[in-house]
Amino acid sequence: MTDKKYCYEYPHPAVTTDIVVFTIREGRLKLLLIKRKISPYKGKWALPGGFVALHEDISQCAARELAEETGVSSVFLEQLGAYGAPKRDPRERVITIAYFALIPSEKIQVQAATDAAAADWFAMDALPELAFDHAEIVEQAKTRLLNKLGHSTIAFQFLADEFTLTDLQKVFEIIQGEEVDKRNFRKWALALNSIEATGKERREGQHRPAKLYRLSSTVQDID
Repeated sequence: MTDKKYCYEYPHPAVTTDIVVFTIREGRLKLLLIKRKISPYKGKWALPGGFVALHEDISQCAARELAEETGVSSVFLEQLGAYGAPKRDPRERVITIAYFALIPSEKIQVQAATDAAAADWFAMDALPELAFDHAEIVEQAKTRLLNKLGHSTIAFQFLADEFTLTDLQKVFEIIQGEEVDKRNFRKWALALNSIEATGKERREGQHRPAKLYRLSSTVQDID
């Protein structure tokens, strides 16, 4: 017999998670998309994601769905927001909690897994038509990324553990879509408390070796 105190007169919407995954590859900001294997929008490109199970936390669902659909796991995830337009999903009333993730390109091994027909990277300036309201979610994720770029350590999520100041500058230029003055950028970067010299150098071509830096061990998060 059902306990009456847990019976509600209002219908319960379903809850999903969707994940916006950014990386920098071939000098461009790119987005990870999956090709849907099932209806609705079968064959269309969409963000990785899926329904939250009754036993799991929302963030656990996001990590699980990302791994199941793309093979990507153990990445930085930050909650972006909730999206609940009544007709955003033709199946039923669905509210989604969106996350965004940032991955260094050398750590990526993407493959379509159980819930997707394909998985691939698309440049932000050449995205296909997206299913559901995912285009809106992607735009808000890009805005969040831009807003955090200058006052957090979010740019370091795109870099290897050791990097040059040129590497860091390129990340800023790619995300902002414009060149940065090299001298002023280096002065700003070296004044940060978030990076420290490793004592090592890296030679590229005929140029003199460049100093290698790393994220300071005192930095706890990217806020």
